[in-house]
Amino acid sequence: MSERAAPFYCPYCGDEDLRPSEQGHGAWECAACNRAFQLKFLGLLSRRVQRNDGGGDEI
Repeated sequence: MSERAAPFYCPYCGDEDLRPSEQGHGAWECAACNRAFQLKFLGLLSRRVQRNDGGGDEI
């Protein structure tokens, strides 16, 4: 795994003009909306996520 995973889009405006920030590991700056954000991996879920493909109520 690489040391730094780069986001593809800004989570606020969706633009792709992102640069690493000097604020620390996982911090990014968006030149389009002038916002800074940080990405952080929290960990793996201990339980297994279950999908319910049964759909909703039939009409």
